[in-house]
Amino acid sequence: MSGVIDLALANFVSPMILFFLLGVGAALARSDLQIPEQIGKGLALYLLLSIGLKGGAAMASGTIGAIVSGLLLSFLIPFVGFALLRATTGLDLVTAAAVAAHYGSISAVTFVTAVGFLNLQGIPYETYMVAVMALMETPAIVSGLLLARRAGGPDAAQDRSESTTGELVREILLNGSVVMLVGAFAIGWITGESGLETVKPFVIDPFLGVLCLFLLDMGLVAARQLRGATALGPKVILFALYMPLLGACLGLAAGWLIGLSLGGTLLLTVLTASASYIAVPAAMRIALPAANAAVYLTLSLAVTFPFNVLIGILL
Repeated sequence: MSGVIDLALANFVSPMILFFLLGVGAALARSDLQIPEQIGKGLALYLLLSIGLKGGAAMASGTIGAIVSGLLLSFLIPFVGFALLRATTGLDLVTAAAVAAHYGSISAVTFVTAVGFLNLQGIPYETYMVAVMALMETPAIVSGLLLARRAGGPDAAQDRSESTTGELVREILLNGSVVMLVGAFAIGWITGESGLETVKPFVIDPFLGVLCLFLLDMGLVAARQLRGATALGPKVILFALYMPLLGACLGLAAGWLIGLSLGGTLLLTVLTASASYIAVPAAMRIALPAANAAVYLTLSLAVTFPFNVLIGILL
């Protein structure tokens, strides 16, 4: 028990978490502190580049089990989330399907925070888990669309022309975060450890410092989003707290079954516990325009993300 308490204290007094809390506090106090949007995007791209290169350089032959597990979990978790939403909340079918899709996909920032936590604790992990993260972005989007069509009939997802369908495919496959992550992973895979060593002063050494700045920005955004979420009912908000725990249990079981290390299992657990607030919202705006964006974005960004960063990773 003392070890758990020590770990909890170490997590909460780490610079990353404290900067996130600084952002939350500043936003709740209505401070004018802000990070310009373009700089925030630049910080995000840097983090994706860093973890992508590291993951590609460390690509190992034992990835198949983790990749298959990640793909299956990403596809199946939305069905669980949808059933729970329909049983416990009054959300309409299309919005429930959109929310469920968010919880099958992943949060790259939560993953990056977990990587920083493992580095800080000196816990080794399979760095190829970045490939699993990249592949888990899209299966949940497919699940969300299937749920919307099946639950609400053929008109639930509005009829789309070939050009609109092509736009959706482009939005999913060419999303900036996905392109950077997969592209950096491929470059790291091609150049290997020697290539990584040449860019280490830029890609590896500043990682935790950049993460602190980015989490400061995310704290500001999350708190401001939550401040305007008065329309959400308690049952809906409660879903955003217990669904990550359920997803974490599935990821934990999968990590144990395929023999991942402690650190690798944590990363898979974080992936199955997190909710997307980048790729899936962009896709849902095109695919399910009838879904309530204020609901699914607030739940994933302002409730589940802070919960995972402050409590979930430690659990």
